[in-house]
Amino acid sequence: MKVILLSDLRHTGKRGDIVQVRPGFARNYLLPKRLAAAATAGNLRWFDDQREQFDAVHAAERTAASEVAAQIDSVKVTIAKRASESQTLYGSVTPAEVVEALKLKGFTVDRKHLDLAGGIKTLGSHEVRVHLHAEVVAQITVDVVPEA
Repeated sequence: MKVILLSDLRHTGKRGDIVQVRPGFARNYLLPKRLAAAATAGNLRWFDDQREQFDAVHAAERTAASEVAAQIDSVKVTIAKRASESQTLYGSVTPAEVVEALKLKGFTVDRKHLDLAGGIKTLGSHEVRVHLHAEVVAQITVDVVPEA
């Protein structure tokens, strides 16, 4: 099914792209959440008419995300986890734990925006990317220490 993306989706495409997606994905996720519209002639005309408004909203969101990225870029959070003698964790550090640690520092981030790159399974310092906007990515440092 062909759809017009109304917002940027990380693994699907950018706003305004006409992409081919599976019908179930479009019907059950993209269309109900208003992330896309069916690529009909009428919707294409409507999108072209609304493009300036979409661009203004997109620019405002990018500016706000850039401001947050400047603040969050140098943040260092510490998470205590149980670990074995070989410095490996029993389990792993989850995005929810990183979000909770960021919340204690005064930042509100959705766990879906964190990129843990395969998970954190060892003690030490790890770099975690935070996708605040399609064009804005911040990087935080997560220190994993053994639980006392």
